[in-house]
Amino acid sequence: MNVFYEEEGGFKVGAILADNETSLQVEAPHGKRSKIKASAVLVRFDAPPLGAFLEAAQHAADGIDVDFLWQCCGPDEFGFDALGREYFGHAPDALESAALLLKLHGAPMYFYKKGKGRHKAAPPEALKAALASVEKKRLQAEQKQRTIDELAAGRLPEALRPLVSKLLYAPDRNSIEWKALEAACEQLKLPPARVFEKCGALASPHDYHLNRFLFEYFPHGSGFDEVPAIDIPADLPRAEVKAFSIDDVTTTEIDDAFSVTTLANGNTQVGIHIAAPALGIAIGSPVDAIARGRLSTVYFPGRKITMLPEPAIAAFTLGKGGDCPALSLYAELSADGTIVATHSRCESVPIAANLRHGELDEVFNADALAAGEIPHEYGVELKFLWQFAARLQAARGKADAEGDQRAEYNFYVESDRVRIVERKRGSPVDRVVSELMIFANSEWGRQLAAAGFAAIYRAQSNGSARMTTVAASHDGLGVAQYTWASSPLRRYVDLINQRQLLALLAGTPAPYQPGDQTLLAALRDFEIAYDAYAEFQRNMERYWCLRWIEQEHMRALDATVIRDNLVRFNRLPLVIRVPSLRDAAAGDQVRIAVSRLDPWELTLHGDFEAKVGAC
Repeated sequence: MNVFYEEEGGFKVGAILADNETSLQVEAPHGKRSKIKASAVLVRFDAPPLGAFLEAAQHAADGIDVDFLWQCCGPDEFGFDALGREYFGHAPDALESAALLLKLHGAPMYFYKKGKGRHKAAPPEALKAALASVEKKRLQAEQKQRTIDELAAGRLPEALRPLVSKLLYAPDRNSIEWKALEAACEQLKLPPARVFEKCGALASPHDYHLNRFLFEYFPHGSGFDEVPAIDIPADLPRAEVKAFSIDDVTTTEIDDAFSVTTLANGNTQVGIHIAAPALGIAIGSPVDAIARGRLSTVYFPGRKITMLPEPAIAAFTLGKGGDCPALSLYAELSADGTIVATHSRCESVPIAANLRHGELDEVFNADALAAGEIPHEYGVELKFLWQFAARLQAARGKADAEGDQRAEYNFYVESDRVRIVERKRGSPVDRVVSELMIFANSEWGRQLAAAGFAAIYRAQSNGSARMTTVAASHDGLGVAQYTWASSPLRRYVDLINQRQLLALLAGTPAPYQPGDQTLLAALRDFEIAYDAYAEFQRNMERYWCLRWIEQEHMRALDATVIRDNLVRFNRLPLVIRVPSLRDAAAGDQVRIAVSRLDPWELTLHGDFEAKVGAC
């Protein structure tokens, strides 16, 4: 005699060696002996033979229509033997009983197990939902495989087209689309970005890095909706000056300009003129909401994303040939260069010229200053501003510093080719602009603090810089307080501070009071955004450095050792680690061979080639 029994959630067969009423000793077809409980036995049989029974029972179970079997059941719990009589129309034999049990066990959506040999039919709604779930999974599996096949063949499925950015930068790792992409990546041995490039969904590594930034910080696009016309006050007094700005050739948001005027008393007046968008951008207005959302202009090689829409920029930028609304700070200097008085006013300033760094550096430099004459239309004014800047620098306790001599780099991108132009910091042009901006921001910060007006300051102590609403010293600059108010077209905190300054000059209540939550929130959000924008700019500059190396077919470059195996390339703002660097100290000049470059990962692997000297 043999038995068909249930054990550990499955069915087994065995020949009875001993029957002890409550337990049995059985031997499996492969010879293993075991002890089982009598209650586990479901069917006893003599035929078919033990070794063929399970296979025959499974074959018979495959022929049972599960839907018809479910329809044969009532709503109540049942035993398999009773269902067998209903389904087969007679008392089932051992093989039919085993086949029925196998079918019931293998269809858990149709039949709920209630005990050994006992089940209950699933309610119609529950069965319908379960079958729908199975069908959904089947369709998803088919969809996943189709997606994998398409991606592997270099084609982008239409269903993935609107999801490319999300899959690259913020994937739902439980989604069918991500699982398909992941499988395709494994099959192709490529990362997701390269798979999408292969499919034509990404034009270049540049788009990959740019789109990541836009996805996070400009999810609705970097363009602007139409904004209402900007109202500019028509009754501003006109300044009796001839002002000029100094900027890079790519600058369109011209925030600052300067003027030098001889007064009737023989003294000289220096004017620092800052664009005044706060005159036409009211708090809570549509344009203000845009600026509040963006918080700063985003700069990166070949392009920028402005904080303000073009109509607002056009209304307030200090472009040449027009009278522009401005907040001016005037310093009256005696013959010996001493500041005898300062005053500020809101006015309309005639902008006579927009001078550009590239051209100005050619004539306004150390050689020209040493010769005593600057061969330029504004040479006299520039020389005077240089002398004023030198006195301002000395007053800050920085007279011994010749300026930060590290190079800075301008990137010019045209038709996917990049030109990287090196400029030394601390040039006469830079010195004039930076010193006058420090002077204006420090002086206006002092005025706001003295009046008890809330403002946003930049402070530094113990080498740590921070944004604050408290007028605290900036040790790095050597000033008692330093507010950001000189770039209101490009930074929202400057626009906030300008509103406070305009109220102070007009004698009206300050728009923002001390402890104002809108002010504090703007400060916090600005810090986060400004840091993120700066990181993005650095990454894009790194990308274009790598592109320049490819473009110029550079096989090796000279670099300066910073420390250990960290080097900075000469003539490029690019720092890498060179594991093979040896016997070199900080400041040494070394030759680095380019061995591997990946613009997708923004990595460059270099090998130490030779030591070419020391600084």
